[in-house]
Amino acid sequence: MQDARVWTPPGGVLGVILAQTRGRVTTLRARASELRERASSAAEVPSLAAAIGAARGRLALIAEVKRRSPSRGSINPELDAVQQALDYEGGGAAAISVLTEKEHFGGSIEDLVRIAASVNIPTLRKDFCIDSLQLLEARACGAAAMLLIARALHPDKLVELAASANEVGLETLVEVRNEQELELALLLGTTLIGVNNRNLETLEITPDVSQRLIPLIPQSHSAVFESGIRSRADVELAATAGADAVLVGSALSAPTRDVREFVRSFTTVPGHGRALRD
Repeated sequence: MQDARVWTPPGGVLGVILAQTRGRVTTLRARASELRERASSAAEVPSLAAAIGAARGRLALIAEVKRRSPSRGSINPELDAVQQALDYEGGGAAAISVLTEKEHFGGSIEDLVRIAASVNIPTLRKDFCIDSLQLLEARACGAAAMLLIARALHPDKLVELAASANEVGLETLVEVRNEQELELALLLGTTLIGVNNRNLETLEITPDVSQRLIPLIPQSHSAVFESGIRSRADVELAATAGADAVLVGSALSAPTRDVREFVRSFTTVPGHGRALRD
């Protein structure tokens, strides 16, 4: 298990974004009672884990609505979030990832509200979650799941947030980049584990991170390959690593002539599965 005594707060780009996120969380505190009430009365939503499991021999696609990023800068600033999500759904995506961080990714919580109300597949809120209020907000706004980034959180905080998410009926996709983070993620009770090839502190991509870690994820969990996917060939590479799903943002969000057809090229890749592990 990851030793909390050796955990250090992240630096680089991730450190900057987390500092800004703390300011955003502060503004939520005045709305705590409202968010608890809305989350407790929120309608049932489709399950992300079930959607990935329903892919039946194919890699599931979590298609991301993304206007910009720290690594690429502007991607598609005029993107219509709802239309993009509808095109993803029409092309066969299993779920929609909605970036709600504004400063670096051009997203908003309003995107999540509108997309969740417009599609019939699960939505994942992708943000830098550091507080249970963000979980309440995600549930209140129609998300099925929330991203939890292991590197961004003290191990004790990660455990706390995973438990809080479960209490409000929100699934979690726990993102890891090394064996210690994976070991902790497997103890949390979540069945969704993402392996990010991108180092969020330096923004460098190392494809062999997923190649190394995904085979270590038990079959009882869904393994999601994150970052570095630009083409069908990249999805096929994720399949050979044993991924159950891929999360793709920049390639799909960039202006293209036929979003649905591009999505279909990703959603027809056969899965390879992983070796049985205890």
